[in-house]
Parts: sequence; structure tokens; C-alpha cells
Amino acid sequence: MGRGGVQKERSEGPERKCIATGEVQPRYGLIRFVTGPDGQVFPDVASKLPGRGVYVSADRKALDTAVGKKLFARGFKAQVTVPQDLVDEVERQLSRRVIELISLARKSGDAVAGYEKVKSWLDREEAWVLIQAVDGSGRGKSKLSTPHFGKYIGWLTADELGAAFGRQTVIHAALASGGLAKRVVEEAQRLRGLRDMDDGGKGRAEG
Repeated sequence: MGRGGVQKERSEGPERKCIATGEVQPRYGLIRFVTGPDGQVFPDVASKLPGRGVYVSADRKALDTAVGKKLFARGFKAQVTVPQDLVDEVERQLSRRVIELISLARKSGDAVAGYEKVKSWLDREEAWVLIQAVDGSGRGKSKLSTPHFGKYIGWLTADELGAAFGRQTVIHAALASGGLAKRVVEEAQRLRGLRDMDDGGKGRAEG
């Protein structure tokens, strides 16, 4: 079941420059940061907070570089305070954002969970995104295939998926096309950059 090696889609919209890598890319692939009145740096994963923002690629190495080399001070052109757990906080906020979006999709009828329901959606070609818990059984997960021309998300935990569906744990889930599916995929891609995936490529969103 090949799920890797596919080039990322580029969404329309403004592009921004990463202060760590110098790369210019669509804003959805970056994390925006702002400062508070006391000069403390805060992640703005929704890109809605007021004030001047600087951007770092949604990648743990890039974020570690920005923190380690004190690039936020250069980006803001001011003395700033960077919390020690800033990178972990970015991951927590992105995880929460993905869970909330999947939950909204569930409430609108655009997401299902459980092996049989997911398999039914896949068989009827109703699913566009297959989501499987990173800590689920590899044998069980291999029985379901990514939708043709669809996407795969495999780096959320069973607990995180469970939270999205109001259950203790969930291993298999699926999203229909349209609705919030594209936003879920984009936010999940940002989250993936914060997580070390050693899965032979299965942790990539495939299209």
C-alpha cells in the first residue's frame, strides 16, 4: 500500500518567508508567531491574532533552528522572550486544531469512525481521506487502502482520534470530500512536520 513520494499540493493564497530556512511558501505550510505586550513569543496557528507576525516552516527542525539561533528577535526586530517549550506548544496547538476540525466534520456527517463504517465508505467510494492511528495494529491497518486520488493521514494517535469522535480510542476513520476535508489535510500536514515519523513513508498524505 504505497502512501508516499507524492508532491504536496500548493494552495492558492499569500506566501510567506520562513525565518529559519529562507524558503518562501504558501502560508498554510508555515506557523505564524506574534509577540505579547511583554515581548513573549506566542504561536498563532490560526493566523488570527493581531500585530506583526513572523513565520517558520511547520517543521520541528526549522522551529528548533529558529529558537536555537535566536531568529525570532531578528524577525521581530526587537528583544523577545521565547518559552522553552515553544516547539512542543506548537505541536499541542496543531494537534488540538486537527482534532477540532475532524470533530466538526463528524458533526456535519462528513466523517465516520470504526473499521466497518470506514470500509463501507471506501467500498462505495464515499471516502476521500483515510485516517489511521499511528499506534494502531499494522496488520489491521493494512486491510484498508487509501482512496484512489485520495489522502492518507497516519500520524494521529488512537487517543487523539478518539477525542475527535467522542470515544476513548479510534483506530480507523474516514472523511468525505468537500466540507472540512481539505482543511483537515492541510492542518494535519503541518502537524506531521512537528512529529518524527519513522514509518517508511506511510505517514505521508497521499494524493
